[in-house]
Amino acid sequence: MGPGTFKPVEVDDPTRHVMHAEWFEVPAAAADAINRATACGGRVWAVGTTAARVLETLASAAAAAPAPVVLHPTSGWTDLFIYPPFRFRVVDALLTNFHLPRSTLLMLVAAFAGHEATMAAYRAAVCERYRLYSYGDAMAIV
Repeated sequence: MGPGTFKPVEVDDPTRHVMHAEWFEVPAAAADAINRATACGGRVWAVGTTAARVLETLASAAAAAPAPVVLHPTSGWTDLFIYPPFRFRVVDALLTNFHLPRSTLLMLVAAFAGHEATMAAYRAAVCERYRLYSYGDAMAIV
């Protein structure tokens, strides 16, 4: 995770936000496990927004490939900015914190779960006094 993760979106049009780049490495064992899960009809869980961005970056690199996407071990940089109406191709479930407003992280969650469902979950979290942001409460989105 890079420091830009915590930079708020300061423009009204998300397409104008400059996304930070993060270094990633997907070892052979991870790519093989994801490919086996996908081939067997299993679910791919991203543990964190950075993991989701990496997996979807790899899927976008294989954009012309038919579904299901086959991942290969690799490393590199991702500056993929995921916001509605992004179509996820690899990630089936997401485990993440509750994130702050106007963050790229919250936009990724809204792209995954839908804007209305995300905002309803956040209203409930605020009413219940959940601890938002890093080291706070988390949610599983399936």
